[in-house]
Amino acid sequence: MPSLPKVELHLHLDCSLTYKVVQQLAPQITYEQYRESFIAPPKCTDLADYITRAIRGFELMQTKEQLRLVTLDLMEQLQADHVLYAEIRYAPLQHVYEGLQPEEVVQAVNEAVLEGMTQTGVQAGMILCTLRHYTGEQSLQTVKLVEHFKGSPVVGFDIAADEAGFPITNHIAAFQYARKKGIPCTAHAGEARGADSVWETLNHFHPSRIGHGVRSVEDPALLQHLKAHNIHLEVCPTSNVQTNVVDRIENHPADRLYKAGVSMSINTDARTISDTTLEKEYQIMQQQFGWEKAHFLKCNLEAIEHSFAPEAVKATVKKKLLAGFSAAI
Repeated sequence: MPSLPKVELHLHLDCSLTYKVVQQLAPQITYEQYRESFIAPPKCTDLADYITRAIRGFELMQTKEQLRLVTLDLMEQLQADHVLYAEIRYAPLQHVYEGLQPEEVVQAVNEAVLEGMTQTGVQAGMILCTLRHYTGEQSLQTVKLVEHFKGSPVVGFDIAADEAGFPITNHIAAFQYARKKGIPCTAHAGEARGADSVWETLNHFHPSRIGHGVRSVEDPALLQHLKAHNIHLEVCPTSNVQTNVVDRIENHPADRLYKAGVSMSINTDARTISDTTLEKEYQIMQQQFGWEKAHFLKCNLEAIEHSFAPEAVKATVKKKLLAGFSAAI
C-alpha cells in the first residue's frame, strides 16, 4: 500500500525524540545509550515500566531552546510520515525543573509548533496534560493554562500517566472546570485498567475522546454507549502490546472495535518509546487484520471529525484526505 495521508490524535511530545535531536541536546549520549534509555523493549512489565522511558525525554526539555528543537524534530517526523494534521500532547509542569514558568513552557512550544507548521506544511494542535499522580491544584493549574492560551495552537486538555496506580479523585474539579469553560477534553483510560476505568472516566470527566480505550471491548454495554454518544477511541496498537495491555499483536482488539462500529483512529502514542511510525502501525493493521484503504480512510475521517481543530482546518484536512486516498492506487 502506498504512503497514505494521515491524521494522528494521540502523540506524546516527550516520548518522540529522535537520536538526531538527542545528539543536539546531549552529544555525549551514544546511540546504544539512546536505544537503552529512550526506547522500550517489545515487552514491558506494564504501563508504569513503559513510562520510565519518558524520563530521559523530558529531562532534555527544560529550556526554551530544548523545547523548540524537540518540537521541530517531531514536526519533521510527522512530515516524513505523511501526516496532514496531528494533535501533540505534553504536560507543561514536567518542564519547569530548570526555572521556566509553566506559561513560558507553553509559549515556547507554541512558537515552535507555528515555526514547524510553516517549515513542514503539517497542521498541528497542542493538548496540555495533567498526570494521574498530580494533585488537584496541579490539574487545575494545567486546565487553566489551556484556557489562558485559547486561540493559540493549544486546543484541549488531557489526563495521562498510570491509571492503575492513581485514582481519578484529584482531577474531577479540573475536568468540571473544562466543561464549564467549553474546553475540549480527551482522557487516557481503558489501557492499564479494564472497561470499568473507561466507565469511571466517562462518568466523572465527560471527555469526547478516550486515549486508548481498547479494553472497552470487554464490555458490550460500554461499546453501545461509546457508539450512542459518539465517543472516539485513540487506538495505539504497538504501544498496547508493549505495555502488556494485549499479549500479542494478533490479539489486539482494534479490528473488533472497528467492526463493532465504534469511532476510532490508529495512532503511535510514543514514536520513540514504541520505535514506530503511523506508516508502521498501518502496515501492522494491514498484515494482521487485512485492513484496506477503506478502513484507513474511515479512521482518518473519524479522527479529523473528532479532532479539536478549528472547523476551517477540519474542512481543509478532510479535502486533502479524500484527494490523497483517491489518488493512492
